[in-house]
Amino acid sequence: MGNYSQAHICQCMSLLSTLRRNSVVMVTGNRQKTGKEFADGVMELARGLLPLGICSGDVVSIAAFNSELYLEWLLAIAYVGAIAAPLNYRWSYEEALLAMEVVRPAMLVTDGSCIPWYSKLQLRDIPSLRWHVSVDSPSSDVLRASNNPLTTESIKKHSVGAALPLNYSWAPEGAVIICFTSGTSSLYCVYLFSKDFSDISCKIIRSLICFRYRFVLVKYVGTSGRPKGVTLSHSAFIIQSLAKIAVAGYGEDDVYLHTAPLCHIGGLSSALAMLMIGARHVLMPKFEAKSALEAIERHSVTSLITVPAMMADLVSKFRGKETWKGIDSVKKVLNGGGGLSIELTKAAIKLFPQAKLLSAYGMTETSSSLTFMTLYDPSVDNSGCPPRLNDERKLHSAHEERGVCVGKPAPHVELKISVDGSSHVGRILTRGQHVMLRYWFGNPPNESVSGNEVWFDTGDVGSVDDSGNVWLIGRANGRIKSGGENIYPEEVERTLLQHPGVTGVVVVGIPDSRLTEMVVACVQIREDWQWMYTTIKHSVSKQMPHISSDVLSQHCKQKNLTGFKIPKIFILWKKPFPATTTGKIRRDQVRGEVVFHLQHLNSNL
Repeated sequence: MGNYSQAHICQCMSLLSTLRRNSVVMVTGNRQKTGKEFADGVMELARGLLPLGICSGDVVSIAAFNSELYLEWLLAIAYVGAIAAPLNYRWSYEEALLAMEVVRPAMLVTDGSCIPWYSKLQLRDIPSLRWHVSVDSPSSDVLRASNNPLTTESIKKHSVGAALPLNYSWAPEGAVIICFTSGTSSLYCVYLFSKDFSDISCKIIRSLICFRYRFVLVKYVGTSGRPKGVTLSHSAFIIQSLAKIAVAGYGEDDVYLHTAPLCHIGGLSSALAMLMIGARHVLMPKFEAKSALEAIERHSVTSLITVPAMMADLVSKFRGKETWKGIDSVKKVLNGGGGLSIELTKAAIKLFPQAKLLSAYGMTETSSSLTFMTLYDPSVDNSGCPPRLNDERKLHSAHEERGVCVGKPAPHVELKISVDGSSHVGRILTRGQHVMLRYWFGNPPNESVSGNEVWFDTGDVGSVDDSGNVWLIGRANGRIKSGGENIYPEEVERTLLQHPGVTGVVVVGIPDSRLTEMVVACVQIREDWQWMYTTIKHSVSKQMPHISSDVLSQHCKQKNLTGFKIPKIFILWKKPFPATTTGKIRRDQVRGEVVFHLQHLNSNL
């Protein structure tokens, strides 16, 4: 098979350097670049890496805020076949050091965002590290921490040779990207790996021969914090980009706001989709709700992605604004990283009334999104009712007792429910080019064999209805075993969130000698509601609505939640729930605090 038939993410540069050559495609602060300027920057940087000895198999670690230079680095490293290993600037020194020891980079590219751990890192002897590079002009702190680091511009100035060809015939086979996350978080980052097929067993060769260019995303899993690599092909990212373009309706006229870090699978896959379509990128260094709203107004942003925590921050910051230009400009909002509550969905529609609001369900191992669902479309309503009159029914139908509806599979995705006996609920399986090739560090993939068929096991539990919609119940490894029954905490949480006084809830199982595990609900309530302790009812204000364990238990019964699923203990949670940087709840940490709280309470009785 000739190289001309191979997929590569850098193929987007042809469009940028021709059809979008004179159009502004990158905006970072006051910096703007046309398509040709951006593509030329990638090529100059790639040529500049060669005289520094960066070549096939070398690792280049990146720790920086979002910028157009970050995108240039990712593409340039991919172009020369080296390994790009972005690190999370929010990491602690210990996490950064562990990542560096794992990837053994020849070059470290940073900006001022990681100074807290970058300075300490200079005191360590990392034998592989040959070059320190500052993304832009180094700050005084960077200069003090490193002896005269190179910069992106200085590397470009020393580029050699004629313009590299755009057919990638020179690129080593097996170029990939790797992503890291810290500890138990679910934050995703990116890199690039290259390995000659001669070093791979015949079995691996046979399974990977059609995926000569591939990405590897690495995430730390469990409490041990050890890396687990997810190998994804360039083809997987390209078809994922095409799915987003088709479902969301992205086009070259879009102005896309980068709200997610480029080290996230969601941020990365959406960035590649926008590069492929030739849209304009507006890059914020990092997400801040106030800055995001200002950027939307200033640049007439049409598209963005969110996670629930981001959407909540945007809604909160928006409250009180009498007018804002985003009402007319934003047309597409894609939410991932967890479902939006009914209340937050309504608030999002109010914030972006002209936008098509979609949700996506997926994971790193499937190169981002498996399914998509339209939560709100201001222009289309299949029932014939005006969209705003039909919203309430739509929103509630997506949060039924059987789980959360996450929509239909993307056109390239094949899904299957693995069920036992007559039950229609089972583990969600998938297969196709969107699925990872293997785990990079030798971990066996989550395979499920059905007859002679081999599928990837997502680890999620759900069902598929007659219309082809996927209903997500929860994580198979997160279920609570109580009295011999399986309880999915997400189902209980959805029920409790329907109470008007509840704003947040996390359900966990704690050890119990009789039941094996006891269901406990940690509840956050509205500021204008009051928690009523059964032993001190006299302290409750008559002017404020109240809520209590008895009230919530009765609410669960009224919502027809099965008796054994109703929490035995309700705890008022007065602080934010511990969460990853992507907004996902750290359920194990909540469980640990609950166990400590109850043990301390019992010891004082």
